[in-house]
Amino acid sequence: MEERGDMKLLGTKESLFTQRIVWALKLKGIDYAFIEQDLSSRNSPLFVELNPVYKKVPVIVHAGKSLCESLVILEYIEETWPYNPLFPIDPFQRASARFWARFIDGEFYEAAKKAFFSSGEAKAEGVESVEEGLRLLEGQIIGKKFFGGEKIGYLHIVAGWISYWFQYIQEVGEFKAMDSRKYPCLHAWINNFIQVPIIQQSLAKPDDVKAVFGGFKDAAALAGAN
Repeated sequence: MEERGDMKLLGTKESLFTQRIVWALKLKGIDYAFIEQDLSSRNSPLFVELNPVYKKVPVIVHAGKSLCESLVILEYIEETWPYNPLFPIDPFQRASARFWARFIDGEFYEAAKKAFFSSGEAKAEGVESVEEGLRLLEGQIIGKKFFGGEKIGYLHIVAGWISYWFQYIQEVGEFKAMDSRKYPCLHAWINNFIQVPIIQQSLAKPDDVKAVFGGFKDAAALAGAN
């Protein structure tokens, strides 16, 4: 096992992107030091030094070098510690996992942001796009306990925010897209995923998550008013 000082993770417990790295490290059995960050201090010297481009979490520091962006970090973790693999062995399945991960972080996440931050017609369009994304993801999970089979891996980690954070995105954003009757397989996956001890133990408190999302929404409203 890695020594604690060899791996540092900078992030917040409420960040869905930070939790991806927490889950990956725990599934790999990699010891690490977690350094809690203040989202209001993105221009702090530490963030400017470690993540000068985006100034956002998560950031890992390993062997004296820093790396940012959760999908990039997940790939690095897999390549550096190949045991307890997160990716499928089959090349086609690995490529497919990357495709759906990009869809989740691309079209689906952007649709959720549009539904969350917008109002009126734009909000309705965002919700419609979210529902289309849910239909596509439902098709990928039919007949499976987890995406890709019976074991948690890369794609589950990337999609994990849908299992917990998405309900609060809908609540704070004042829209409804997830319906257990329309997406029964996704609903079952959510229940299976959040019951896994490693996942369950690292989830932030609901009120803390909602407070963060509320802050995002308030900041966007304030920026729009100026």
